[in-house]
Formats: sequence, structure tokens, C-alpha cells
Amino acid sequence: MNRAPFLFLGIFLALALSFVGLVLTNQISYGAFLTHVDEGEGKAFPLQAPGLAAQGKLVYQDLGCVSCHTQQVRREGFGSDIGEKSRGWGERQSVARDYLRESRVLLGSQRIGPDLRNFAARKNADGTEHTASALYAYLYHPQAVVKTSNMPAYKYLFKTQPIIGQGSAKALKLPAAAGHEVVPTARAEALVAYLLSLKDTYAYPETKNVYTAPAAAKTQPAKESHK
Repeated sequence: MNRAPFLFLGIFLALALSFVGLVLTNQISYGAFLTHVDEGEGKAFPLQAPGLAAQGKLVYQDLGCVSCHTQQVRREGFGSDIGEKSRGWGERQSVARDYLRESRVLLGSQRIGPDLRNFAARKNADGTEHTASALYAYLYHPQAVVKTSNMPAYKYLFKTQPIIGQGSAKALKLPAAAGHEVVPTARAEALVAYLLSLKDTYAYPETKNVYTAPAAAKTQPAKESHK
């Protein structure tokens, strides 16, 4: 008796069931997600990225930033992204709804550099917020800003031009040739706009049990009276 057809059918069914379980089931469940309308704020979350930020995402992809940076904050207990004594990379873990408006999700797989999913919501070491001018300086020469940085310089995202009048307000504070200044190109401006748009701080219904609220100021416990 030739059992080859039955063997082939068994293999086919095993692969088909695996496909249904791993792909179609997830597609059906995640495909049912909708934006969350907050009636109090009158907005639908996640918010649509501004046009310049959307262009910057393409620059981010083109430069291969996803090779060194992830965009997924892991829940507490899976690494040290959030929680006590953590890196402070987010207020809560990333959930599927965060990526709802993205046609291509840039999760990444390596963390040679920090996770960027909540980059715009984080503060600098001195407590200040990230600014476009500081990001331009870092992209132009990372080691001049952070000596231990292993990120390559992206000087080709900038151009040197003659100073006209008072010069450009976007010019980097760098020593340049006399009568010239270094300014960001349109690609650099779009990339920085994208980085400054990366913020997942809204608490969805499904993050109720995983949301980590910002730490409140600690108060001194009342002293017990002793009779």
C-alpha cells in the first residue's frame, strides 16, 4: 500500500493548522482593534503622526536605525525597561493598540542603543526635555555630546552654507569656516520631528493592570504617639 499520499496530506494539514494558529488567529484578533476615543479629550488614540514626523519615519528606516534601536517597552519582569530601578524607558509596557496607525511597525531586535518607543516622553539626565537643537548636535557628532556613545555620526544630514544676514536660527553651535554655518537638511529636520513624536503615555483600557503611574511625591509617615 502506497502511503505517500497520506504522508503528504498529514504534512500539509500540520502546516495549514500551524499557519491558521500563528498567523490568521493573530490577524483576526488584532485586526479587530480600533482607535480608543477619549470623550474627555475629544481625541482618538493613538494620535495620527504629523506629516513631517511621517516623513521622518522614512528617513529612520532609510538610515537603518532599527538595526540598533527597538521600539517596544517590555513589561515589568521582562528586562528592566520599566519599574523600580529601571532604565525609565516608559511609563507602561507597549501594547498592540500603540501601533494601530502604523503601516510598518519598527520593533527592531537589538538594543545596541536605547529603546526609542517613548523617546519624546523621557527627560535628559539633568531633567530637561529633549529639544530639536540638542538632537541636531547629537546626530552631527554623537561623541561630542556623549563621549561613551557608540552611535555613528550623520554629518551628511547637514550642510555648510554661507551666512546671510544674521544667519539661520537652526544653525548648529559649532566652529565652522569663517562666514559659514552648519544647518540641518530637510531629512535631518524630518528625522528629528519623528523622534520627538515618539510618545506612548496614554493609558488604554487594556493597560489598566499594567500601567505604571508616575511616582508621586513621597510624604513622611505620621509619627505614632506614645502614651
